[in-house]
Amino acid sequence: MSKGRSSGDGYGKIMDESYDLLVIGGGSGGIACAVRAASYGASCAVVERGRLGGTCVNVGCVPKKIMWYAASLAHAMEDAPAYGLDVSYRGCDWGSLKRSRDAYVARLNEIYVRRLDGSGIALLRGHARFVDAATVDVEGRRVSAKQVVIASGGEAIIPEVPGAELGITSDGFFDLTDCPPRVTISGSGYIAVELAGMLGALGAEVTVLVRKDQLLRPFDAMLSECLQREMAADGIAIRTRTSILKVGSSQDGLHIELSDGDSLNARDLLLWAIGRRPRTRDLGMEVTGVKLGGQGEILVDDYQQSNVPGILALGDVTGRAALTPVAIGAGRRLADRLYGGQGERKLDYDLIPTVVFSHPPIGTVGLTEAEARAAYGDDVRVYESRFNPMYHAFTERRRQSAMKLITVGEDERVIGCHVIGVGADEMLQGFAVALRMGARKSDFDDTVAIHPTSAEELVTMR
Repeated sequence: MSKGRSSGDGYGKIMDESYDLLVIGGGSGGIACAVRAASYGASCAVVERGRLGGTCVNVGCVPKKIMWYAASLAHAMEDAPAYGLDVSYRGCDWGSLKRSRDAYVARLNEIYVRRLDGSGIALLRGHARFVDAATVDVEGRRVSAKQVVIASGGEAIIPEVPGAELGITSDGFFDLTDCPPRVTISGSGYIAVELAGMLGALGAEVTVLVRKDQLLRPFDAMLSECLQREMAADGIAIRTRTSILKVGSSQDGLHIELSDGDSLNARDLLLWAIGRRPRTRDLGMEVTGVKLGGQGEILVDDYQQSNVPGILALGDVTGRAALTPVAIGAGRRLADRLYGGQGERKLDYDLIPTVVFSHPPIGTVGLTEAEARAAYGDDVRVYESRFNPMYHAFTERRRQSAMKLITVGEDERVIGCHVIGVGADEMLQGFAVALRMGARKSDFDDTVAIHPTSAEELVTMR
């Protein structure tokens, strides 16, 4: 870092700081980019006004997975008598779980602080706003850089309906101190189904409102159908083709008017899970000349470069594949390209695997059946298996698993793999590697099955 440039004269002059790389946003992707760049000798700074780790660490992946584990254990206790275990589920001490979860997240925040410090990266606390294309103001500090990476993430959307402020978003979910008895969730995406499953398993009466006709619309239809059935079997009410028109409150709780003419009364919690948008509205983007998309996303090319030299972006703020590992991968590759002498280094956004931590979990990579048929027509061949996993073979709570392989061409290259059921979250990673390597159906067939597992169905389909 260089110092000594200033604006103004005499007392009160503002000292400028200059770096090779300035990252706006201390989430997983931004930190990954800065740490990798610093390892190549670049002088780096990260600007963050909140807790380090971004959405994933603080109000996303990490605390969500802890709650998913808790919900899974609640289901396991319900299943335990079938295995001869004398246990009973008498509820969740939500407050105790929250304290332990929050302490774990706090430890991760400190790990990020130490990582930046250990890498020689300056941590600038405060809100960043562009002064010009190469300079930002951070609480009165002028900071410039040869390369500015915007990694400010996204934020939950709250609709413009009367009384919308009476609800919370997924951020507020992690502030809850106990399990609300009667919950309404508006949304059909992965956040909606994940939180519905957790709340339902831990004791809430849950209703999910879906604007169209199914959950998880961008996913393969098999996954949507199976999950909707299994959630209903767990007692979660799913109401399709309806949305919220108005929200009010009284002493007995929230009152929610619906577009189908019905209403939900005496609800303890309304949770908005209708999507997220890139967080660019308060960065002063208008002074940079950077082009934005319709949702405020920063438009970048395959190398994370915006239309303005020296301004790049990665992660959720670009509107592309809003997943933590995607942001991390893009950030590291960007640093490799800028400072590591790897001029063509970039993230491949094809075949990105993902997991939905629903109950049961979903794992998916590649094209859906509808996407494959639209792209390849009659060259597509689909293999599907539905079965009762061994775990549920004699439990009272019966749940089905389903798997699908989508292939194309005479050699049946596998271009889609979709799994729902016990263990789907853990089994998908290896199959994602196989798809990236161009595996054919015959490669799956020639692989010896691991028995008895659910995963063996993927190499025994006919």
